[in-house]
Amino acid sequence: MNKKPFKGTSRGSKRTEDVSSQQTKDAKSSRKSSAPRKSSAYRSERSSSSRDARIAEKPTRTLRFPTRNTTGRITRDSRESSRYPRSDSKPRAPYSPRLTRDSYASRPITHVTSSTPSSRPRFESSQSVPESKKPQTKSHKLKATSTSTSWGSVASWYNDHLEKTGDTYHEKVIYPNLLRIIGDIKGKKILDLACGQGQFSRLMRDQGAHITGIDLGKELIAIAESHNVSVKEAGTHKAMYVQGSADDLHMLKDETFDSIVCILALQNIENLQKTIEEAKRVLAPSGSFVFVLNHPSFRNPKQSYWGYDENSSTQFRRVDEYMTESHYKIDMTPGSATNKKFTVSFHRPLQIYVKALSKVGLSLTRLEEWISHKESEKGPHQKAENKSRKEIPLFMCIEGRKTGN
Repeated sequence: MNKKPFKGTSRGSKRTEDVSSQQTKDAKSSRKSSAPRKSSAYRSERSSSSRDARIAEKPTRTLRFPTRNTTGRITRDSRESSRYPRSDSKPRAPYSPRLTRDSYASRPITHVTSSTPSSRPRFESSQSVPESKKPQTKSHKLKATSTSTSWGSVASWYNDHLEKTGDTYHEKVIYPNLLRIIGDIKGKKILDLACGQGQFSRLMRDQGAHITGIDLGKELIAIAESHNVSVKEAGTHKAMYVQGSADDLHMLKDETFDSIVCILALQNIENLQKTIEEAKRVLAPSGSFVFVLNHPSFRNPKQSYWGYDENSSTQFRRVDEYMTESHYKIDMTPGSATNKKFTVSFHRPLQIYVKALSKVGLSLTRLEEWISHKESEKGPHQKAENKSRKEIPLFMCIEGRKTGN
């Protein structure tokens, strides 16, 4: 009978293996205990450096500024950018174009630093204007007397501007429209209220009208008289000029004139109500009082400005005040550093003029708005500037008519 070989181990060999295994374990334990133990600070430093290395290996992520959709809710992009803000980002100042002031009164629109009143309007833009640099909006606390509103002190300059430049708003915009409105004036009696140096008086005289001109500035009346030569053509005659105030026409009889015209002057007259009462008194029945203003909605002195939006390539008009009545000291010699001359200009909202007419019994029969005739020179803003001139009127014309007694 064959016996299978015994696969186990003897008691002696088993004990030898156990002793050998124990010696191996003791050796390993001895090596571990003899090695220097690393501190917790060393382990933290090694962990931190490993993490920084892993972050450096990741690609840089492009982040965007927070945005809002049309519903006003924060979008996913804004949430992500808020969670991972850019380290080099700086707060952005809000966009605000630099705005330019107009010279006011009856002069063309010009830049505040322009040396000539007939210069082309300048439209500029830049970043936001610091509060300390913004133009002051507080009205000058002036007592507007007869001398402070007269243009007599700049009569020579004003005459040269109207007579020699040849491309004024008066000649290209105001006079043609006024002649259209008053119609056939041959043989009619017309009062040119605040007539200045008499340029429009001469135009009406040449069409056969009997003209009386009145102005506060004696220097302007003197210039008007110097142009008042007799004309021999049929229906023409010398005009009559009188120095006086528009709110006191005591030298004129009641119900004398078929029409009264007043060009860019009511905004320089303090006593508006008394002026309109006097105009109504000297008007004949069914007579008309036609006056032209710098547009009160868009040409408020020191409260309205031109601006240009670079993002939309749009020329716009900024108006800071409209309903508040105010008056301002206006520089009549913007290009001169010495011998400065000033006047006072009054801003009134449109309803003030309409109420003044209604109060004396004059019916509002016409209201027109007139735009500039000028075109911009070639340049990056030419299209926007030309469009704004066609959309934003410079002047307003109002007609009040006397009805009944």
